[in-house]
Amino acid sequence: MAGSNGPNWDGLLKWSLSQSDGTQSTRQLSDEDRRWFTEAMQAQTIDVVKRMKEISTVMQAPQEVLDAQGVTVKDMEGLLEELQEHVESIDMANDLHTVGGLVPLLGYLKNPHASLRARAAEVVSTIVQNNPKSQQLVMESNGLELLLSNFISDSDVTARTKALGAISSLIRHNKPAIAAFRLANGYAALRDALSTEDVRFQRKALYMMQYLLQENIADCNVATELGFPRLLTHLASSEDADVREAALQSLLELTRAGKAEAAGLTDEEGKLRQVLQDRITDIRQMSPDDLGAAKEERQLVDSLWQACYNEPSALRANGLLLLPGEDELPPDIASKHFEPPLRAWAAPRSGTTGSSTTDKKESPVFLLGAAPVTPSENAEDSRNGDSAGNSSGGQGGNIS
Repeated sequence: MAGSNGPNWDGLLKWSLSQSDGTQSTRQLSDEDRRWFTEAMQAQTIDVVKRMKEISTVMQAPQEVLDAQGVTVKDMEGLLEELQEHVESIDMANDLHTVGGLVPLLGYLKNPHASLRARAAEVVSTIVQNNPKSQQLVMESNGLELLLSNFISDSDVTARTKALGAISSLIRHNKPAIAAFRLANGYAALRDALSTEDVRFQRKALYMMQYLLQENIADCNVATELGFPRLLTHLASSEDADVREAALQSLLELTRAGKAEAAGLTDEEGKLRQVLQDRITDIRQMSPDDLGAAKEERQLVDSLWQACYNEPSALRANGLLLLPGEDELPPDIASKHFEPPLRAWAAPRSGTTGSSTTDKKESPVFLLGAAPVTPSENAEDSRNGDSAGNSSGGQGGNIS
């Protein structure tokens, strides 16, 4: 797309195709063509490190200077959003401290505008996520203290929620940060978060609590003493499905730690038993589609019932714990059309008999290169290679 503020992309595309589509022989670029092509590319190329330095410089400017130059809160929100995009790369996240941007960013956690405090916390969360080096840098810059302050006492619930999200990313697989969170009375702050009416805030607090209880079973003692079982029991009847499931999961963690009786969860006349019975009644009335979506909740309700009352829940007797087909593996469709490269190469060729196979000299398997082929097998090997290549694009995941 051509425009006055950018290169002529349509012309660039036509020029590029004419150089590579075989319609004319290759030739040396003229100085004019080379200059035009270079300028077109440079016009759309961003030096990320340079740009992060520029944003860092703006963040360091005093508020009165920004006001004098007409920089608005909206402008700063846009800069922080851009910075967040840049630091999604771990290398760029680690470079932010090098270019002098980390400390000013943390300073924005104390900005008088709630939207900027929230946006700054989002950037911090991106920087430290699965990034031990940046986690350490943020800890050394007192970032945890600033985030805890916003999480505990910020007047804006969005800023509190974003601060909690950043803390959750900061303490993940970070034992010093977990210890500091405990010492700062972080569990009491989580209890307060669960007592609010903001569903998003509740979810983040529950997810973080699950992680902490799973990381250290001794934390179940702290949670029980602070009255979490009562709060979790209340949230297990929430109208939000994610909140219900997270609350049930946290209660289950307490029972696995042997705290069910101490927390009063095993009481036959207790609140939890009534909540679970109500959930079973609601599950019975669900449509087939809703039942499928509530698979995790069904399993949690049954597991928690068994852990507290030493008997299976009514979901089992009603055939609602495991629906038809849920215990079966999904059909194997891909392998009918695609084969891994080594398996495709090692498979017997069509029309090959046992005697002819033994007459041939066996070739070694080359794990780091293509397998040797004979001229008569070129066509079939090419097809197998194409099929294998089409199936080689998987990717992994991370811990939530």
